[in-house]
Amino acid sequence: MAAAGFVIGRDGLGALIEALRGRGFTVIGPTVRSQAIVYEELQSVADLPAGLTDTQDGGSYRLSEREDGALFAFNAGPNSWKSHLFPPTLTLWKGRRGEDGGLELEEQAPPPRYAFIGVRSCDLHAIAIQDRVFIGDRYVDHDYEARRRDAFIVVVNCGKAGGTCFCVSMGTGPKADSGFDLALTELFEDGEHRFLVEVGSPRGQEVLDELPHRPAGAADEEAAQAVIEQTAASMGRTLDTDDIKGLLYANLEHPRWDEVSERCLTCGNCTMVCPTCFCSTVEDVTDLAGGEAERTRLWDSCFTLDHSYIHGGNVRETGRSRYRQWMTHKLASWIDQFGSSGCVGCGRCITWCPVAIDITEEAAAIRATDLRDLATANGGPDADD
Repeated sequence: MAAAGFVIGRDGLGALIEALRGRGFTVIGPTVRSQAIVYEELQSVADLPAGLTDTQDGGSYRLSEREDGALFAFNAGPNSWKSHLFPPTLTLWKGRRGEDGGLELEEQAPPPRYAFIGVRSCDLHAIAIQDRVFIGDRYVDHDYEARRRDAFIVVVNCGKAGGTCFCVSMGTGPKADSGFDLALTELFEDGEHRFLVEVGSPRGQEVLDELPHRPAGAADEEAAQAVIEQTAASMGRTLDTDDIKGLLYANLEHPRWDEVSERCLTCGNCTMVCPTCFCSTVEDVTDLAGGEAERTRLWDSCFTLDHSYIHGGNVRETGRSRYRQWMTHKLASWIDQFGSSGCVGCGRCITWCPVAIDITEEAAAIRATDLRDLATANGGPDADD
């Protein structure tokens, strides 16, 4: 659907939340919990983090107040929409032994119909990546499909870049181009708080028609474009993606893996906050009498020893091998599997790493001392005759 420019005010945003709730959606958006901005259920516009922003760097996250009442002046927090589409804990089935000795399964409640407000472009790309993983192949995750199928997505284009953001390098932001129902750009001028709205689907237009709005003028469009350009020009990090798959494949024995493993705690924080990581495990539990049983799916991480366990032992026993697996999969072998990088440049893995390991720094260090270049310089097999 062609883009259409409109403008709503703060009252229009409140009406949007009410309209979505009135349609039976569970509205999820940014709100403050435990001194962080996270994505949880919203009842009204009052639940949004008005006048708050965040400061992020390697291993560091802080909230602070702004002088204005901006509602979306922050960057990616510790959770993502993955928490709702691919929940950390999911009951696959639960049952008990019937009187005849057979298994009687409890009926599972259907997942809610979600409306997501405040989706950033990097996270929209992450959702598209998980779509390919869970529903874009012959093996479909039916729970994910049910949660994703009818989700209403309201994007908010980024008005500021975070200290660990590098979405421009990954081609995933800061402005969303497609895949949404409505897209907002928050604007402040002369004390006026408004949102430029782009319509991305027929049902997005249907909802917008119920809100107080007006057509966007040239000044509105120019102001929104200026916000996007300023954000794109102020990224906190960059990542050179030129042949990054070949770079990592050719440097599996690079000494940098030893250096990073000396710092890495193998805690798995990077995989937990990543909006695309999808590793999981399954646990079966029974009561002591053997009358009830339950199977649960849980998030897992390639940093845990058990994740790589096969008959006879663990494939990746060292922190070096586990970090190499994570980074090489994210930036290289993911491309072979799913046709794109597994990284969207949100910077969460840098912010929430306790020892501030930076994926962009690690990739740059390997590129700076590419073993192929060193072999050529030393008269190796690739050197000129």
